[in-house]
Amino acid sequence: MSASLLVQVTHKYTAPAERVFDAWLTPSLAARFLFATRTGNIMRCEIEAEVGGSFTVTDRRPHSDGDDSVFDAEHRGTYIEIDRPRRLVFDFSVPPYSDPPTRVTIEIIPQGVGSCELTLTHDMGDSRYALPYEQQSRNGWMKMLSTLDKELFTRRIGILS
Repeated sequence: MSASLLVQVTHKYTAPAERVFDAWLTPSLAARFLFATRTGNIMRCEIEAEVGGSFTVTDRRPHSDGDDSVFDAEHRGTYIEIDRPRRLVFDFSVPPYSDPPTRVTIEIIPQGVGSCELTLTHDMGDSRYALPYEQQSRNGWMKMLSTLDKELFTRRIGILS
């Protein structure tokens, strides 16, 4: 058995730790950054924010072969630990690409008034999908954290959250 593959990314936010943490568990905000892609469309974002609860985020994406067909990428998770505003741990899968589920740990450290640093560690395990998807996963998580940063300060006119 080989060693588990860890992907770790960090992002600093000029927002309170509580606000950054809550974004991960608030469906209306999570749908704007969590697993969202430039060419996709979030069709569903359901979050049961409790230990043992689950989430499902479905992103309808175009196939990479260039034709007009699409597929639904369904991201699923089960919450293992919720310690607001410092730590969120969930088991994560994207069937059929992750078998068994992998573990994601989010740690948020306040950095003075109104700012924090988030470190996300994805334990991708040692399955046949870990190494081939390492860089894609790293890029995806970095993009999500950057999109979250933008969404925390986006003013939505005419939309109630």
